[in-house]
Amino acid sequence: MKILVLYLILLKATVTSFAGLASLPVVRDELVIQRHVLTDTQLNESVVITRSSPGPVGLYVVSAGYFVAGLPGAFAGWLAMVTPALLIIPLLLFAGRRAEHPRVKAALQTVVIASAALLLAAAIPLAKDALVDYMTIGIAVASLALLLKTRLDSLWIIFGSAAVSVVISFLPLLKMG
Repeated sequence: MKILVLYLILLKATVTSFAGLASLPVVRDELVIQRHVLTDTQLNESVVITRSSPGPVGLYVVSAGYFVAGLPGAFAGWLAMVTPALLIIPLLLFAGRRAEHPRVKAALQTVVIASAALLLAAAIPLAKDALVDYMTIGIAVASLALLLKTRLDSLWIIFGSAAVSVVISFLPLLKMG
């Protein structure tokens, strides 16, 4: 895949999403479904890498770019991630003065709701790829419950889920020895 095309696809995703993982449906549709240059597993790994490291949630586009085209692809993903931030500065100068206007507030709330819907739409196919047995389903359910019922930081839930998975994977070895 040409790097410019990859950049434009990832830019389209980052510009139209307004929030970290809300760009997942665009990335999945373009790179997994239509162009077949990325798999759902690789997209899942990109998200896991991002959630396991410091930095913005939308950083997964760098990993996705890497999976598609190596280091040049990672650079295209990084550039696609930072371009909207650079474009937003003039927009903030314009909209910042009007932020309390009811129409501007309504538009911003609509963007948040649309981003949440896009995120849910992307999560369903990724969950189908990741939830493969009772252990992964149990970890997902427990993680969701912790996210909804506690104020525990998502990073600790991710680390805890990984630890539970590793411990469970060693249980059959313990029974043998």
